[in-house]
Amino acid sequence: MTRVERRTPSLRWRRTLAIAPAIAAVAALTIAAAPAAAKEKLTISSLNFLSSAPIFIAKERGYFDAAGLDVEIKFFQAAGPVAIAVASGDTDLGVTGLTAAFYNLAGKGAMRIVAAQSREERGYPFNAVLVSPQASAAGVAAIKDLKGKSIGITTVGSTFHYIAGYLGQKHGFKLADVQLKPLQTIPNMLAALKTGQVDAAFAPAQFVPGLEAAGVKRIAWCSEEMLWQVTALFASTKSIETRRPAIAGFVKAVQRALGDYHAALLRRAPDGTRQFGAETEALLPLLQKYVLPAPTLDSLKIGANYMDPMGRLIVKDIHDQVAWYKAEGLVDATVDPRAIMDLSFVDGHFDVPK
Repeated sequence: MTRVERRTPSLRWRRTLAIAPAIAAVAALTIAAAPAAAKEKLTISSLNFLSSAPIFIAKERGYFDAAGLDVEIKFFQAAGPVAIAVASGDTDLGVTGLTAAFYNLAGKGAMRIVAAQSREERGYPFNAVLVSPQASAAGVAAIKDLKGKSIGITTVGSTFHYIAGYLGQKHGFKLADVQLKPLQTIPNMLAALKTGQVDAAFAPAQFVPGLEAAGVKRIAWCSEEMLWQVTALFASTKSIETRRPAIAGFVKAVQRALGDYHAALLRRAPDGTRQFGAETEALLPLLQKYVLPAPTLDSLKIGANYMDPMGRLIVKDIHDQVAWYKAEGLVDATVDPRAIMDLSFVDGHFDVPK
């Protein structure tokens, strides 16, 4: 019968066994104390408008955090400086209206559109056509009546400049038939409208209740006159090329926020009427932190403009805008609209030219 020897553990082994629990405890503490992975920093330039709502939603509801991003929002008072901030490298991304300044900077390779934000869509008021109390009293009651009148805009080449040109072509007058008055900022423009320093102007719907209370008259909604990609999300070319995963994560977070925006503000009942409910009320305090003037529930219902829930662009409209600005001598003839868009971040864009 084979004898089995039983050996007593060595002193060194017994000591190792004795201190093993302590080693495990220290290891556990070390793991617990290890810092979380640092979030990647991104900055975005924006206006304090409802048209930037998905950025505010993604920030407040932690969607950027979930994507591993630390996002800082820098605010400006007009669309032009938002684009300049991205082109200069002051911010990585921007969201605002598509202007001549944007197209010229993008045409030089400084930045590219990566997703849609607000657009004019029938049934969803966005920009209003407004006339001063004095002009209204003088009989200006329709868009065709703007011929020969003064129109306040922020800057030459702004989205408001584009609206004036588009509506003029549709209603029988040229830009040469009106007096455009650049007033630099929207507050300046609206103050001039209220006091009759200009006969007419255009303004986002969120401002309309306050303006009407001051005697300004709304004669039309642009959403009933034109299908138009008004604002977009864009990123610096450098950021796209060197930090593509971060930009992709940002876009995904914004798409998630667009879903919230759609559920709270853009739903319709079977009869076509817009529906608002608990989601709308839950969104109100969040938006009041960012949007100026701070919206009430009623103004939010009026001013919630349309945004595609996936951030899909109307690509042909971008081409049409560039062509119009070129015809007006506001965008360089060499600007290629295809080169200022990166359509790879969002699937299913609309009306992509062949």
